Amino acid sequence: MIVTLIVVCEIGFWVLLAAGVAFRYLLRMPRTGLALLLCEPLLEVVLLVVTALDLKNGADPSAKHGLAALYIGYTVGHGHRTVKWLDGHAAHRLGGAPKPAGPPRYGMARARHAGAVWLGTLVAAAVATGLLQAAMWYVGDPGRTTSLESWQATAWRAAGIHGLIALSYAIWPKKDPAGPGQAGSEREKEGAGR
Repeated sequence: MIVTLIVVCEIGFWVLLAAGVAFRYLLRMPRTGLALLLCEPLLEVVLLVVTALDLKNGADPSAKHGLAALYIGYTVGHGHRTVKWLDGHAAHRLGGAPKPAGPPRYGMARARHAGAVWLGTLVAAAVATGLLQAAMWYVGDPGRTTSLESWQATAWRAAGIHGLIALSYAIWPKKDPAGPGQAGSEREKEGAGR
């Protein structure tokens, strides 16, 4: 049931996102669209409550509970960025707004962007770890919660790998093919086209 609910929450996330964007830009009802976008966190609350009830009703902590915690963590760490990205593109395509700037592609600007995204992954790992720890305390039987401990390690392993990738952009920054002294990097050209 938990895995099904995770799938339903993921589908619900995108349905609410699409509905929010449609109300904001196609139907010209920005407040209704914003209200739909603000309903996104309710999906995670539902998932959290159902997971807790599943554990309370005697279910053995397992991979499905760990996956639920990671999903909630990911949504907390990266959900806002996803909503903002989609809203910016919808505003451009449907609302006549200027095209949103993409992430930097070269140099230390790219490294800073990668670091900011990695901070979202750190938040996700921290939230997932906190939820998993709360579940372990809730169950109260260390013999039954080893699978949840392994999911905590998985969250931090993912954050560590992502951190190494983000760090690689700072150590080996990609050079702009236009060159540092030439008129305009690709990003500047994009800005001039607006």
